[in-house]
Amino acid sequence: MVETKLDMDDLNNEQELDNNQDVQLSKEIYSKHPLQNTWALWFYKNEKSKSWEANQRVVTTFETVEDFWAIYNHIQLASKLTLGCDYALFKEGIKPMWEDARNRMGGRWLVSLNRNQRTTDLDRLWLETLLCLIGEAFGDDSDQVCGAVVNIRIKGDKLAMWTSLAENVDSVLKIGRCYKERLTLSQKYLITYEQHIDTATKTGSQSKNKFTL
Repeated sequence: MVETKLDMDDLNNEQELDNNQDVQLSKEIYSKHPLQNTWALWFYKNEKSKSWEANQRVVTTFETVEDFWAIYNHIQLASKLTLGCDYALFKEGIKPMWEDARNRMGGRWLVSLNRNQRTTDLDRLWLETLLCLIGEAFGDDSDQVCGAVVNIRIKGDKLAMWTSLAENVDSVLKIGRCYKERLTLSQKYLITYEQHIDTATKTGSQSKNKFTL
């Protein structure tokens, strides 16, 4: 009877511990701050043995503010990536490629940086780009935003904010103005909007929906 009594006490203690852990886990989940969208972080590395699409892979997805910072603080900064690599952050279900149905008729606001800016500006600008996305910084026009990409290249790095419908000119321009303001770029610093169709066919100079701010 003594052994049985001890066994029952141990069982009750374990059950109480499990219950406390469940309560703590529930508190942690409910104390997090949910984002309006679930986001997927993509990484691209150019491996010549694979196709361009095969070189794109999802690192992780997240849907709370806290999870975003946990991820951001445990990955390499954009400025530390190898030449030829990309980071992309897109709404879950949208791939960072022109062919995706949500991107096909859209375009991108392009910010071109010189090589010197990799050490002085790139990480700040990329982080601000990410915060614009997850914080729905574009108001009602945030629905038009698909994601953003940073390209690390030998001639100079690029940031791009992708939108879903290039023909929606008012929305495109509002997003571009807000994005430039959030990046705190000077008036003389120009950013350009390009349609994906034009970029893919190299007919950008003839596009009626190419803007510069």
